Amino acid sequence: MHGYGPMPQQPTTSRPSPATLTTVRVILVALTVLSCGLLGWAPMLRLAIVTRRPRDWFLLVVVIALNIGLFAFIMATPDDPDQMSDAAALFMMLWILGLLAGVITYYLYAEIRHYNTLGAPAPYGTPGHPAPPLPYQQQHVAPHQQHQQPQPQQHQQPNPYTAPTTPPTPTPAPQRLDQVRAELDELSDYLRKENRDSRDGEDR
Repeated sequence: MHGYGPMPQQPTTSRPSPATLTTVRVILVALTVLSCGLLGWAPMLRLAIVTRRPRDWFLLVVVIALNIGLFAFIMATPDDPDQMSDAAALFMMLWILGLLAGVITYYLYAEIRHYNTLGAPAPYGTPGHPAPPLPYQQQHVAPHQQHQQPQPQQHQQPNPYTAPTTPPTPTPAPQRLDQVRAELDELSDYLRKENRDSRDGEDR
């Protein structure tokens, strides 16, 4: 049985810094070019060690065989360049260029792809996998969360300093004015009639 405690972390594959990878690649490519392909096995050996794939180990053996054949062909050619035939010079040049192009291209492609699959390097001091929370911590956190109650929402109070807005008064319609005017005319006619009747009564 395991006691309460942090789980052991699994070891992860470390990735060198980008500056280190760039320096190593530049050195290996420069050695391959300056040696005319005779040291082409060096980058292939590093690639096979880094990736640990059977295909890269097989290609390392192929490059070593090509380097041995190129070295033997150079040793078999005469020391005087004038005595070398054009076909032999062309064949050796194609051999060197093909070996350089193949080794450098595949080495850079395979190594960059390999490190891209590993992901970016973690910053300094950051663990690869965070430790899971302990059981007793989970038990203490749960009741604390249950006691927390949502706070009531605060209602916004009206500002006493702001003047209340009064609704606009509706303007009387023209029909209403005509109706009032007609009623006034009727009232004046009625008063005139009353005055006339009162005068006629007094005269009699």
